[in-house]
Order: sequence, then C-alpha cells, then structure tokens
Amino acid sequence: MHADDEGAVRSVLRTFDLLALFTERSRTWAVKDLTAASGLAKTTLLRLVATCEQRGLLWTRPDGRITVGPGMLRWAQLANTAWQLPEPVRQVLRDLARECRETANLYVRSTSVLVCVAQEEGPQAIRHVGHVGDELPLECGAAGQVLAGEAEDAAVCHGEPEAGASSVAAPVRDGDGRVLAALAITGPSSRFGSAEVAALSAAVVHASRRISRIGLGTRAE
Repeated sequence: MHADDEGAVRSVLRTFDLLALFTERSRTWAVKDLTAASGLAKTTLLRLVATCEQRGLLWTRPDGRITVGPGMLRWAQLANTAWQLPEPVRQVLRDLARECRETANLYVRSTSVLVCVAQEEGPQAIRHVGHVGDELPLECGAAGQVLAGEAEDAAVCHGEPEAGASSVAAPVRDGDGRVLAALAITGPSSRFGSAEVAALSAAVVHASRRISRIGLGTRAE
C-alpha cells in the first residue's frame, strides 16, 4: 500500500475511534478530556473534529464542549429503517422475556464486535439493562459463542458481559442454515442455576427457531 493510502486509512480509523467515544454516558466532551481519552495529539484531534464538523458528524457548542452533530440524525434514521424488525419477530422477543422473566436481546456480528439490534427488557426489578446499538467484544457471553460458531443449539455463559451476569443464547438461521443472529436472555447469575438454565435454554432455542422461520426481514439482511 502506498504511504499516502496508509495515511488516509489511519486518519479514517482515528475518526471512527474518535466518534466511538461519544456514548449515552459521554454525550459531550471538553477538548482537554477528549484529547486524553482519544490518545491523540491536540492538533490532530482538532483537525479531526473540524473535518467531522464539516460533514455534520460533530458539533462544537457555544460553551466549547463537543457533541454529536445534526448530521448523525440522517444516519440514525437510516440505521433504524434498515434494522427495523418485523412485528412477529418483536412479538417473539416479548413472549420470551415474559416467559423467562429475563431481558431478551437479539445480536448480530459486525466485524470484530457484537451489536444489539433489538431488546425486550425483563419484568423483574433487578434485571440486565442495555441499549439497542450497544457493542460487545466478539466472543463475549453466550451470544458471542453462538456468533463465533461455537454452539449448534444453545450456549450458556456465566460472568459475561459483566461480573454477576449470566446468559443463554441460541442461533437464528436463514433458510440455508447459516447463522444470522443470536437470540439471548441475560440476567443475574443467581437466577441461572442448573435447573433454571435447562428451562431457559429450551425456551430460547424454541424462540430462536420461531424467528428463523419468520425471518429477520431487515433491509440490511
């Protein structure tokens, strides 16, 4: 690869890493803090921020703090449309969360991470809470095992995605048997004993097969 091309790729990767620092918990940043968090030189950071502002991806507020820009609204709307699941699939998630009394999530693989594309929270006061769009390391939890091809039916994991949490997942497949997604339920490990896991596994496998028959039906599929 030509040196100029390598530099361009490096700049793109830095930009994506910079944008990834903006989360639900960190919606705005002071320049000093964003510089420290990104590990970039201040001059490099300001150059990337200025480029993102030109495309509407970032915005510097009057108080000097940096936040996501209005251009993100277009991308958010596009992603929401592309990943809108059919109502019958949403109903399966609701049924599963109600039956298992735990939070149900649907994950897909995106290069080196898992992305939650749908969620139905469990009804109990103490429960797993995440957000659609959350990313996890590729092999994290039972869903990661499924999407890594390590489970034909149900996968069980304790201590992930965080200490004290457990999950059970099963694959959602297309008509040719290829794994499209992982359907998972997650909750406190205290409710995932051996007897409970057996019942939860059966419920998740049944639900994943229902979704496989329905099809994800997303425009991104």
